[in-house]
Amino acid sequence: MSDSSCTGDSCPVDFSSRTKSTLETSCPVDHSSMSASNVSANTLSLDSSSSSSSSNEPSNSTRNKSKSSACPVDHTDRKILNVYMQSTSDYNPDNNMPAVPEQHKSKDQSQTLSTQRIVSSIPRADRYESAGQSECPALELTSNEGSKDRDMWVYPSEQMFFNAMKRKNWDPKEQDMKTVVPIHNAVNEKCWRQILEWEKMHRSECSMPMLLKFEGKAKEITPKARMRMFLGYQPPFDRHDWTVDRCGKPVRYVIDFYQGKTDPRNPMAPSFYLDVRPALTIEGAWDRTRRFFANMF
Repeated sequence: MSDSSCTGDSCPVDFSSRTKSTLETSCPVDHSSMSASNVSANTLSLDSSSSSSSSNEPSNSTRNKSKSSACPVDHTDRKILNVYMQSTSDYNPDNNMPAVPEQHKSKDQSQTLSTQRIVSSIPRADRYESAGQSECPALELTSNEGSKDRDMWVYPSEQMFFNAMKRKNWDPKEQDMKTVVPIHNAVNEKCWRQILEWEKMHRSECSMPMLLKFEGKAKEITPKARMRMFLGYQPPFDRHDWTVDRCGKPVRYVIDFYQGKTDPRNPMAPSFYLDVRPALTIEGAWDRTRRFFANMF
């Protein structure tokens, strides 16, 4: 298994007044017990380790506690309107993203937020070439690699993230966006790096895997997560399924997001534990087995 954690920074948004169900689709950042006084956007540390490392395992002391973290993007309710309050005809059905980024200033917003968007390191699969611009993350044509242009996934700007949180009836602070957005981006970058570690086993058949799509499935507990819960560990505060395009072959990965153990050197800093592995298909089970024995020897 490929398990990894990230520690150091946090989202300093006060979510204490939230009344939404904690079972909604959530963001890969646990927003509970976070405050602006113990974070710095420049000190986020993302470390990886094997599942045998106790320092990165989910905290057993917080077992069976539901985590009140949720992404400002609701991935579950798209029957009539999507999360950007656009009709279903306004977003691409393949990636469930709005066609036009929402970069306008909120009516009760006192500070100007950046509309700059960070290009990720995650390559976008070609099947989305007609999707146009979109949010959280969106698509943008970026760098040249040799003579061929590559599309990369693009993260939301501070303004887009702020607007999304306002629509969720949260109380975001403009000054916190400089920390919230980098945390969101860094965790997703870590997820992709862990997926690439798994994809190394298939380098001979595909040297450049790309992200095809991703889905939030916080309500669908994985068998591995259920086993952890049975053993007394806390449940994951979120689950994502990322589908990778392995040179024309779609391959699904499952990611469980946990709160990690507290760092004794910095007990106020948040800690995250990311359990990234192939979905439990025949091929995925074989990859898991190969990785297990490779780590033993």
